[in-house]
Amino acid sequence: MVIQDQGINVKVEEIEGDTLTPIAIYQRISGKQKFLLESSLKHEDAGRFSFIGAEPVYEIKGFRGEASVKGPSGKLIRKGPVIDIIKDYLPVAKPIADIPFIGGAVGYIGYDVIRDYESVGPEPADPLQMPEAHLLVFNEVIAFDHLKQKVFLIGFELPGSTSEQVSQRLEKRKQELRGGSTSQEEDFKLSHFQSNVSREEFEELVLKAKKYIEEGDIFQVVLSRRLEADVSGNPFSFYRKLRVKNPSPYMYYLDYGDYSIAGASPESLVKARGNSILTNPIAGTRPRGRTPEEDVLLEKELAADEKELAEHRMLVDLGRNDLGRICTVGTVKLEKYMKVERYQHVMHLVSEVSGKLAEGCSAAEGLASCLPAGTVSGAPKIRAMQIINELEKTKRGVYSGAIGYLSACGNMDFALAIRTMVIKDNKAYIQAGAGIVHDSDPAKEFEETAHKLRALMEAANDPANR
Repeated sequence: MVIQDQGINVKVEEIEGDTLTPIAIYQRISGKQKFLLESSLKHEDAGRFSFIGAEPVYEIKGFRGEASVKGPSGKLIRKGPVIDIIKDYLPVAKPIADIPFIGGAVGYIGYDVIRDYESVGPEPADPLQMPEAHLLVFNEVIAFDHLKQKVFLIGFELPGSTSEQVSQRLEKRKQELRGGSTSQEEDFKLSHFQSNVSREEFEELVLKAKKYIEEGDIFQVVLSRRLEADVSGNPFSFYRKLRVKNPSPYMYYLDYGDYSIAGASPESLVKARGNSILTNPIAGTRPRGRTPEEDVLLEKELAADEKELAEHRMLVDLGRNDLGRICTVGTVKLEKYMKVERYQHVMHLVSEVSGKLAEGCSAAEGLASCLPAGTVSGAPKIRAMQIINELEKTKRGVYSGAIGYLSACGNMDFALAIRTMVIKDNKAYIQAGAGIVHDSDPAKEFEETAHKLRALMEAANDPANR
């Protein structure tokens, strides 16, 4: 059932938020398949709002070029790229001043969705057996305004529902938030992480990738490795540790019922407001210094590293190309170039590319155009992905895809799915990659993956880099 063209009546109720936090709201609301989207940034332009929700009206899973859609009328299977199908189930509503997400689709689009659009080789092993994309469509969401310390309860009608039902749901949420009780979580425990490739094996893969570069197939390719551990307890307690130990521009917790995703990503994949769209290439990494003086030295070293600079320039060009496919000619611009941004454990070189969506192009088309990011694939992108398919042992799944939302008012905000843990069937999975170029040192590339994994491992109380 296509709901996109239905008229929608949006209701908003406001309550004081001075005694609430996004964590407390998440714990207090009832219902299955809950989500929490946060940011360490807390200012007017970014991170002003946290979003919380539960009990979606539609559940969309993409797998091998088709999607299953579960909703009020049952379940059906549809053929075609999952991003195209999502658009048919995304409600359309007028924006609410200042609030970018008023309900809509929340979830992840995995790296392997690229198979809907490109031929990258035989499908590799898939030990996690998860959907290639999994989005939940909500007609009710809670927005926490950090600037004004207000909480907004937002709901809207869908076909088959009434204004009175929307009001009743919002009243239920209001009572839950005023109830004052929060659930107690069982602590999250896990065994030591083990890598799916040894250090020696990873360094050998780097040498194989460099051979492709020497032969002129590619300029760069991003190779990753996955770590796995046995776990017990509540994954949300891990997320709470992660958000404290590694505050990031994008922090998220998604509880799908049969598995959970927790992450703290430094990188925006793609973001849209109205017809404006932007992407943020990040490439070039150094660990944080142990002292302020060492930190400055590492920044200078990063800014002078020609290998890192060349890689970054290449990925900025990819970002321009990605936006150029769906933007009005002449509107794609470089807003920020090679700025050093610091995070808890690493520093990165960051740029920003923006554009104006062409007539007839939606935010969803912008998302499809940018997947996967050049920062997690390589250049040229298609050939790099074919080499990744050959050299890596398994499907990437959530890692290096996108996590975020498509709003009913047309806005979009997706993080690059890095620094992210998947918890499924009493196991935890984390993954990180390194960009391989002509001058790459295999040992240093392995160490780069270790630096990127450190925040997740420390939050999980496993500081050993394996």
